[in-house]
Amino acid sequence: MREFDYYIFIDFSDDIIGYNIIGKQEIKKLLPKISRFRHYRNVRNKKIYLKNIKKTIKRENIKSYFLKSGIKKMYKNTEIYTDVLEFLKKHSNCIVFISVDDRQFKAFNRLVGFVDGKNVFVKKESELVKGTPEYQTSLVLDSLLNIERCKK
Repeated sequence: MREFDYYIFIDFSDDIIGYNIIGKQEIKKLLPKISRFRHYRNVRNKKIYLKNIKKTIKRENIKSYFLKSGIKKMYKNTEIYTDVLEFLKKHSNCIVFISVDDRQFKAFNRLVGFVDGKNVFVKKESELVKGTPEYQTSLVLDSLLNIERCKK
């Protein structure tokens, strides 16, 4: 398995979009705390799952592991893309892994090419292999988006 300096996850749910940026040292500390996270679609009792995950996020202070994160309305996706592209520009010497929602992949991949695509590896969310650190960490953003979406 290849190690990256930073991991970026971009995902959306209904009308909201979010992103998380985490360093490789922090991802190693975070993984044991998120072992119970599952993909929302595969959960039987969604209400209880979200309640328990919300408690875990608060108790374990999960959000503190991320360098940057944010959740916005879908029409503000350019703000999220701008934040990510600025991060890539500042960290041009680093190897960065980016997971993007399948529907956003093609457009985002072109954007990364404009900044500098040499040290950046962009993958579709569906290409993440279950059980890998990348997959497990992407579930944090998925859960945060579902919690936010269900608040309404």
